[in-house]
Amino acid sequence: MAEEVRRTRLGRWKMIAVLLVCAAPVVASYFTYYVIRPEGRRNFGELIDPQRPLPDQVATGLRELKGQWLLVSVGSSHCDDACVQQLYLQRQLREGLGKDKDRIDRVWLVSDEQPIAPAMLPGLQEATVLHVPQAELARWLAPAAGHALSEHLYVVDPLGNWMLRFPANLDVSTAAKAKRDLERLMRASSSWDQAGR
Repeated sequence: MAEEVRRTRLGRWKMIAVLLVCAAPVVASYFTYYVIRPEGRRNFGELIDPQRPLPDQVATGLRELKGQWLLVSVGSSHCDDACVQQLYLQRQLREGLGKDKDRIDRVWLVSDEQPIAPAMLPGLQEATVLHVPQAELARWLAPAAGHALSEHLYVVDPLGNWMLRFPANLDVSTAAKAKRDLERLMRASSSWDQAGR
């Protein structure tokens, strides 16, 4: 009789152990989701929702770039040191994409009608430069609160929608994070977006 009670007790403990092992992943997943609240992979750039389509005046100048990803910077033709740095990082980000660089074009939107300084032209050889009035730019692109339009780099998708804004005043260290976002975009769109026009 005592042996039978011992076997019953041992059987119950084994059954409880099996139930705990089976339930552990479910309990752990609920605990992780409702208590720890894991964050998904975060973008360095800010996704724009809803996306903003190109205004007609800008679209006219960018018509030949339709179907390409665009990495856009904004500034005046005067282009101070911060502007020069922004254009340099824009060029480096594109070049850093390696084989995918032909799928993204550099665009500099100049907010006034003054001519570009000749010293700037060598660095702009592979870029599209368009003069677009400030008011037209403000209808399409927007800076983060407390920042100017010229402090950001913007990403436009192949359909012509502004969809991503990088944080203001990128430098060499933060540009690496922007490059990771661009690499993810290129990978995610590789099945439907083609290089060249």
